[in-house]
Amino acid sequence: MYRDSSVGVVIPAYNEEGFVGDVIREMPAYVDRLYLIDDQSTDGTWEEIHDAARADRNERTAETDSNRAAATHRAELAPDGGTSALSNRAIVHDPIGRVVPIQHRENRGAGGAIKTGYLAARADGVDATVTVDADGQMDLSQMSRLLDPIVDGTADYTKGNRLLVSEYRDAMPRFRFIGNTMLTFLTKVASGYWKTMDPQNGYTAISQEALEAIELEALYEYYGYCNDLLVKLNVNNVAVADVSMPAVYGDEESSITYSEYIPKVSTMLLTNFFWRLKTKYLALDFHPLALFYLLGAGTTAVGVGGGLWTLFIALSQLTLPFLQGMASFLVFVFGIALLLFAMVFDMAQSEHLETQVY
Repeated sequence: MYRDSSVGVVIPAYNEEGFVGDVIREMPAYVDRLYLIDDQSTDGTWEEIHDAARADRNERTAETDSNRAAATHRAELAPDGGTSALSNRAIVHDPIGRVVPIQHRENRGAGGAIKTGYLAARADGVDATVTVDADGQMDLSQMSRLLDPIVDGTADYTKGNRLLVSEYRDAMPRFRFIGNTMLTFLTKVASGYWKTMDPQNGYTAISQEALEAIELEALYEYYGYCNDLLVKLNVNNVAVADVSMPAVYGDEESSITYSEYIPKVSTMLLTNFFWRLKTKYLALDFHPLALFYLLGAGTTAVGVGGGLWTLFIALSQLTLPFLQGMASFLVFVFGIALLLFAMVFDMAQSEHLETQVY
């Protein structure tokens, strides 16, 4: 346990032979339960999980009170290993010490593995659930900094941020930094958490209350799961904290196919943006910012369309329709102003839900 709170760690693993064992062995002693999700790996990942779990169990000669509590939670689960949502997607094996080996019935990707781990942790009633990659990129000594805001009650979701401190930003490869910056802005707009940065950082912690507040079964299962989760948390007015943290870049290779990743995640964020406006500001409550967003987007589109039509006439007739061009420009500017007003209102609505920890 960490400061009288039980801690679970979700570790998704797909072809992480040579990495996942070290992550298990180096896990802090205060972690009560490790949910290792093998996402249909084709290498020796599954065997390495078992070997490392046995080594970890042997090293932990004295079982702590928190281990006993976690074991009690496990015993209370249904015989099939948990809820039907969990058992339908994975096989939950008997714990090896504090490690719970879980096998997906089919490959579900990073987001699917995180969802499976969250389902298991929610069923176990773990107070705080951390997500850690199996490739060794995350500094496990920093985990307590993610847990502190949750244990203190100042946030129900915390995430690492490699952009808050210039030293950490400079260590990030340039290509990743540019892509991260673009996704940060898109996620700010979609989620409503305007201070939160580095949304792709998978080093996170979430409270049991937050897991129960969101519709976990509907969590996005592709790589944009962390962006999708932020949108769902904002609709439920969950307090989040950005924790400055360095990243560790090793010999691992990214499995992301960017030609597929960019359009998929961008479409998801756009859909989530409209869902958030409808749910939070029209269905659950009413706020004019939703109308400002919609009117601003429509007016801006009309201005752009008018500008393109003016350009077409100018090129085809070799004449410049000045009044039409000015009208299109003014409509465009008015639309942008409405969007900016909407963003200001949006920032004010979620400002009290965001903190940054340096």
